[in-house]
Amino acid sequence: MNKPLYQFFTKDHRRIEQLLDQACENPDVIDLEYYHQFRTGILKHIKMEEKILFPAAQRANGNIPIPLAAKLRLEYGAITSLLVLPPTLDVIKVVRIILDEHDLLEEEPGGMYDKCEQLTEFETDHIIKQLEATSEVPVHPPNEAVYAMQAAKNALRRAGYDYEEMINS
Repeated sequence: MNKPLYQFFTKDHRRIEQLLDQACENPDVIDLEYYHQFRTGILKHIKMEEKILFPAAQRANGNIPIPLAAKLRLEYGAITSLLVLPPTLDVIKVVRIILDEHDLLEEEPGGMYDKCEQLTEFETDHIIKQLEATSEVPVHPPNEAVYAMQAAKNALRRAGYDYEEMINS
């Protein structure tokens, strides 16, 4: 079966992962240019899912939310809050752990992408055009304030994660 939405988003997952890998190629220094590209890439990816894909699937589902969408949204909040912080090895470790689990929920057979693909099969071309036209999300410089870290830890807790446990695992 042809799965253009699945292919679009999984290809973007790999692109984003590659940017993060490039940002962390040297274990002593995070490449801030690649990290910036990672930040803007992941935020655009979230925007495409939140503003285009998930709403289209919900409309096609009789306006009933897809059950997995709520969990994914909590994870988006956690990821986004981590991207506010300066990139440290600990922050990046936590981002990677969440992304690995998150991407699996979307990509696995019967996961979110399969569900969205099935529900929106008659409007795929229109959705792809919207996705391709999506603009980047502007970002501010990283925020080193204590409250930014506390907000990130709170967002992680809401999504079912514990920052300290994750960095110590």
